[in-house]
Amino acid sequence: MNYINVEKGGFCRRPNRFIAEVQLGDGIAVCHVKNTGRCRELLVPGAEVYLQREDNPKRKTKYSLIHVQKGERLINIDSQAPNRIAGEWLPQSGLFPEDTVFLPEKAFENSRFDFYFEHGTAKGYLEVKGVTLEENGVVSFPDAPTKRGEKHLRELIRCRKQGLEAYVLFVVQMSRVRYFTPNKKNDPAFAQALREAYESGVTVLAMDCLVEPGKVAIHRPVEIRL
Repeated sequence: MNYINVEKGGFCRRPNRFIAEVQLGDGIAVCHVKNTGRCRELLVPGAEVYLQREDNPKRKTKYSLIHVQKGERLINIDSQAPNRIAGEWLPQSGLFPEDTVFLPEKAFENSRFDFYFEHGTAKGYLEVKGVTLEENGVVSFPDAPTKRGEKHLRELIRCRKQGLEAYVLFVVQMSRVRYFTPNKKNDPAFAQALREAYESGVTVLAMDCLVEPGKVAIHRPVEIRL
């Protein structure tokens, strides 16, 4: 996945979850934060950030915040990116037969999953979760309680009970991490649901990403510790 019109700046502050103020050249740019999560450990004053300039006169802000530098790691925080990255990667991931057809945004009972797929007589659903929370090389999800995320896992369990294939893919929006684990401290219900999903036959995957200014792509598997 590639971005265009990328510029580097310095994070100043985040007045609310939708916008941030960034030092850009000699002035302050107000930009859209493409992630409504807390990101408290990332968006700290002085942090090096990357913005995408949006040449759309209908937008309220001219820029969108897409990457944050945290130590030696460049982290993509665009919450819309994981689905696009997964969509590019899945057909050539080697996880599915070559004739697999993927369709985005398909409903199953009371949920809408990121992808529906079928190959031969097999059918299934796959949900994507973006991961930006990192501490000492350990990445986890979620950074705040998510009833919606827990619901998705419960629905994937029901998929398996109906004989469908089911996957949850954690796209780690950075590289050089040690392992992935559910955030039991912030959301024990999600962590329990993920354990139950795994035990019911839901395939749990975690993949890291190579992140460069203006570019992000899935790279390699990450160890999972439930």
